[in-house]
This record gives sequence, structure tokens and C-alpha cells, in this order.
Amino acid sequence: MTTIEKAIKEHFFQLSKGQQKVAKLLLDAPHTFAIKSAEEIGKEVGVSETTVIRLCYALNFKGFSALQKVLREVLLQKSSLDNYHTAKLELANEPNFFASVMGRDALYIKKAINQINEQDFQKTVDILVQAEKVYICGLGSSFAAAQWFAFSLNLIREDVRLFHSHTDDILTTVQQLNDKTAFVAISFHRYLRETVQMAELAKDQKAFVCGITDSSVAPISRYTDALLTVSPTITSTLDAVPALFSLLNALIAGVSVQDKERVKKRKEQYEAIHLQHLFIQ
Repeated sequence: MTTIEKAIKEHFFQLSKGQQKVAKLLLDAPHTFAIKSAEEIGKEVGVSETTVIRLCYALNFKGFSALQKVLREVLLQKSSLDNYHTAKLELANEPNFFASVMGRDALYIKKAINQINEQDFQKTVDILVQAEKVYICGLGSSFAAAQWFAFSLNLIREDVRLFHSHTDDILTTVQQLNDKTAFVAISFHRYLRETVQMAELAKDQKAFVCGITDSSVAPISRYTDALLTVSPTITSTLDAVPALFSLLNALIAGVSVQDKERVKKRKEQYEAIHLQHLFIQ
């Protein structure tokens, strides 16, 4: 992104006001330009498609497709791990290294609080309480979060299913979805195609689809009824994990508070089973 950033800084004050709006979006959300068309970006910023294309010319690109091609290559080359390691090297010489890392995690969580749409959060809690069945999907780097969320949600309500890509068939799973089910998809950069495809299929089956991701323009956003974004300013998926787990914990807490009677019954069921042989204490 450094070449594009440099070009924007060099030409910014020669750009029209409309082009400056587009340039600011390009700096703040480069992923948007990597996945959307010039027309879609123009609508998002409030300018014409022509203005978006003229910005590309002003930055010495042959057109929008040329800019998009370079962006995609840059975003793929600069991995999440590279960003993560670079950020941690900055903290390496500070005293109490662990405190510095955990302090940044706390800062990311605070940022996430301001980015989450409260209406979408409450809508998701409502559906997680009402749905006959809940299906949860998170693949690759998102699998651990999906697994924890499925396990925790299953403690307080029944019929929670976690999708396993190695053992579960997509079509068989999707056939079980309907307007009485909920589908929660966790999808972070780099966005795995399978998760997005499942969200699209779940939407076609009339299921309620909640997307948990890192950007309001992530590929999965097109197929969601509720979208919960976690720290789009974080350049490493690894650094987004503390805020992601905090959000998932908030959803679990919301369901447990809103569905007190079912939680009480689940607790009684657990206490009625003699499982002493499974635990040391």
C-alpha cells in the first residue's frame, strides 16, 4: 500500500473535493477497492463513478481495474502474520512486554465497542433466543472462535451446530436451514470463499444470517441480516482475536440474560446428571 499512499500524498491537494473523498476511503479501507466496483465505491462516498475513475488517472494508473489489480496483489503479499510481528517488534524494548501487549488488546476492545451496531447486536441476540436451531461457521483462522462460541452457546440452549468443513457436507447442512433457523458466520481477512458461499446459501434458504467480520464491506456483508464488525482498523487478524472473543462473550451474555428460564432449566439438567467421575473437583 506504500506506493499508493505515496501517490495520494503527492497529489492530494491537486485533487477535486470529490476525488479527495474517494482518496480518503482508499487510505482508510483499501479492502473496499479490492472487492467493489468503481460504481459501488462512488455510491458509498457520494460521488459519480467517473470521479472514482478520474482519481485512478490522477494517481498515474491506467484505470480502476489497474488500481484494483495492484491493491489485490499488495493485500495478498502483506500477510496478517507480517503485520502482527511488525507491531509486536515495536513493543519489544518496552518494560513489561506482556502488559504492553495486553494493553493494546484492551484498546482494540474499546475501539470495537464503538464500531458495533447496537441494533444488529440486539437483533442477533433475539434470534439466537428464538431460533429452533443455530448453525455456526468459522473456517481457517476463525475456526477456534466459532468452536468456542458454539460450545458456550450450547451450554445455555439446545440445538447448536458447529460446521466442520472436513466432515460436514455443505449441501446437507444448508438443506437443514429455513426461516426458523439462524446461521452465524465468522469471516476475517483473508476471507475464505467457503464461508461466504455458505452465508449466501443460508440467505437463499430464508435463514437469519449474522455475519461477524472485520469490515462493513467484507464479502460476507452482502448476505447478512445483521452485521457485527470488529476493529476494521486492525491490520492483523491475530490482533482482532481479543475483541472478537469479547464480542462473542457479549452475545452469550445477552442470550443468557434474555432467556433466563431456559438457562435455569439447562442448569437444572446439568446438576441432575451425576458426572463426578469426569472431574477431579
